Amino acid sequence: MDSEALRKHSALHAKPAGLSLHYGTAGFRTAAEQLDHVVFRMGLLAVLRSKAVTATIGIMVTASHNPEEDNGVKLVDPLGEMLHPSWEEYATQLANAEEQELQKVITEICQKAAVNLDKDASVFIGRDTRPSSEKLSQSVIDGIQVLGGQYHDYGVVTTPQLHYMVCCQNTQGQYGKATLEGYYEKLSKAFMALIKQAHCSGEFQRHLKIDCANGVGALKLSEMKPYFPQEVLIHIYNDGTKEKLNHLCGADFVKVHQKPPGGLDMKPNERCCSFDGDADRIVYYYKDSTGHFHLIDGDKIATLISIFLKELLAKVKENFKMAVVQTAYANGNSTRYLQETLKVPVHCVKTGVKHLHHKAQEFDVGVYFEANGHGTVLFSKAAETKIRQLVKEEKDSEKREAAKMLENMIDLINQTVGDAVSDMLVIEAILALKGLTVQQWDALYADLPNRLLKVQVADRRVIDTTDAERRALTPPGLQEKIDALVKKYRLSRAFVRPSGTEDVVRIYAEADTQENADALAHEVSLAVFHLAGGKGAPPQP
Repeated sequence: MDSEALRKHSALHAKPAGLSLHYGTAGFRTAAEQLDHVVFRMGLLAVLRSKAVTATIGIMVTASHNPEEDNGVKLVDPLGEMLHPSWEEYATQLANAEEQELQKVITEICQKAAVNLDKDASVFIGRDTRPSSEKLSQSVIDGIQVLGGQYHDYGVVTTPQLHYMVCCQNTQGQYGKATLEGYYEKLSKAFMALIKQAHCSGEFQRHLKIDCANGVGALKLSEMKPYFPQEVLIHIYNDGTKEKLNHLCGADFVKVHQKPPGGLDMKPNERCCSFDGDADRIVYYYKDSTGHFHLIDGDKIATLISIFLKELLAKVKENFKMAVVQTAYANGNSTRYLQETLKVPVHCVKTGVKHLHHKAQEFDVGVYFEANGHGTVLFSKAAETKIRQLVKEEKDSEKREAAKMLENMIDLINQTVGDAVSDMLVIEAILALKGLTVQQWDALYADLPNRLLKVQVADRRVIDTTDAERRALTPPGLQEKIDALVKKYRLSRAFVRPSGTEDVVRIYAEADTQENADALAHEVSLAVFHLAGGKGAPPQP
């Protein structure tokens, strides 16, 4: 390690005094002007991680659905998964180290993680469309070069595309070609093979309006358009040419406000969807003939995919274990429908994609989605091998056809991470194959009315939870109070959990009517305010 070069370059990316940041599920996220030293140091860390695991590591510069003024950075591990938790700790230490301690912290990480600095390092870099992203990417490159790492800069890509490239590179091309063309070809080929099997594909034109949140999704969908068949007519809105990223649009806006995005003109019964700013989340929606808005969130997406996969798995008659993984935010009626009507096992885990992904890996087919529209499907190596073998060798034509569909689904799904483009194609293929309209999909079950609130507190750490965040252990008396409030309403439940990023407590409540869900959420927020050290004025109904 060249100490002099490290000192010189680090001084060019100086850390503002007193700034302390934490690496969470989404990596680092804050105002863009505070990130220069952080991204430089994540360039350093990516080199160390690459040397430690002798594989290519990814770095993505994005703040996803945050406002355009923010930015962020996260690392991608060798198989396209999120950074290993023990290294999240190192990321936080490195980002917060004072200038004069930087070399010492790097040496400590090398000792703890058994990093051999003589090994080669390779890093893939991607960024979103924010005005600050290009300059921050350059700072990442500075960090990589100081420690002698090699890099490939993919420029502007969706977050899931970078995850995909990293996985392709480290599986020596088994997962696919580590290029954008490779990504477009793999997905479009699997998609076309699937919809070829749709009975009505002749006269069948699929119109879909897509709100791209004024982000990178618009650019990449436009690049992908030539790969689509004529039957698929996608209409791109909020493409970033006129408005700001994520401003009054995007998956997060639509989910939180339960209304259509600006910049998209909806006619009754038209199928529409929204990506978020870096295209790793998707939600669908439509307006019915009375003008009423219907949201189809991650829970309903998981349900549609589960119905389809369960039917195919039944046809191939292999004893594959399938399950759906949700968080406490999943609508109670989605959980009921999956367990009672579909008879699919459902597992609840803590909030955060890494927990869902990890749990889904325990099954032959693990479907996971957060209600916000981030999710994917994981197939075990054994299941994938068996399915591909059936396609080649199975004599029974019905079994072989089902296996072929499963194989195309495996190739269409981005198993590294939630991917709005891939998930959209999966949904479009299933709707076409099953001949379902968006209204019929929506009608599988009715969501229980719910309400999300947040309460500002002096210190979010006073709240500690258990049972996949569904019950509060501290402060004393809070859970008992919530239990008593829940008893007042039909079909109700409520839980509270500390935010991962700010001093607020998030509250979720559902009940038989919107009025009751709102009342329950408000009463729980008052309990949190009084028992967990609320700040400012008590919550108003």
